[in-house]
Amino acid sequence: MNKVIVVIGPTSVGKSKMGVELAKALNGEIISGDSMQIYQGMDIGTAKVTSEEMENVIHHCIDILSPKQSYSVKDFQETVRKQIDEITSRGKLPIIVGGTGLYIKAALYDYEFSETKDDHETYKEKYKDYDNQQLYDYLKSIDEKSALTLHPHNRQRVLRAIEIYEQTGQRKSEIIEAQQHVCLYDAYFVGLTLEREVLYQRINHRVDVMRDLGLEKEVTDLYHQGLNRTYQSMKAIGYKEWFDYFDGLISKENVYENIKKHSRQYAKRQYTWFKNQFDVHWYHVNLNDFQSTVHDVLRDILA
Repeated sequence: MNKVIVVIGPTSVGKSKMGVELAKALNGEIISGDSMQIYQGMDIGTAKVTSEEMENVIHHCIDILSPKQSYSVKDFQETVRKQIDEITSRGKLPIIVGGTGLYIKAALYDYEFSETKDDHETYKEKYKDYDNQQLYDYLKSIDEKSALTLHPHNRQRVLRAIEIYEQTGQRKSEIIEAQQHVCLYDAYFVGLTLEREVLYQRINHRVDVMRDLGLEKEVTDLYHQGLNRTYQSMKAIGYKEWFDYFDGLISKENVYENIKKHSRQYAKRQYTWFKNQFDVHWYHVNLNDFQSTVHDVLRDILA
């Protein structure tokens, strides 16, 4: 069973820095566990690790797709498992660093995805005359358990659950229940944490830094390339907030306040998700002496 270190935690807590320090100490290579850092040209808004911050540590799964391409959880699962095998075969230690919990869990655990023979667009067309509530009610009639886990307005996921049932004859909820949620790797989960108020201050400051670095130009350039709010890449925090501004509905100040608010809300959800889904070893980040936190993590990993 391959050994993997996984560095998780909310946005702005210091995951990228911790990953680099662990990689240097443990002869490791880093795999990004962020679902949006895969996209080229989305550097500022995703707080993508810079070449200087990498400190010559090899990083994978960054800048591998155009923002016009879609990238599913299954795609991520296949890519990361391949990277883990390749890194291990070179005698290096794979270190996954990121905050996209579902993607990380799918890569490391016994998640299986139902294959359907028809293109998803076929189902979009088939049910185009159903409003969101009608579509949700239909899902409820065939797979009530899945319906209970979804919001009626999350049309894409509601439609996907319907698609699985109609194509395979299996309910999505039954497929999930059949999975044992067993980790396929010898994984050590490093969770980084800060007091909430301190974390929120860091999040707000990070958004201010993004503004100074030219976030508006980055998003505007993408917008002029034809990327709109319907693209998967543009649903990321830091990008999706701009479309109301482009449509003349809100001010630029509102955009930045919304990014801060959505980032804080996301951080709260990340904490909850990680605590419920993984066996995490939590470490409080010492902002005045980050190396002492690194030392604590290394001590426990090597124990």
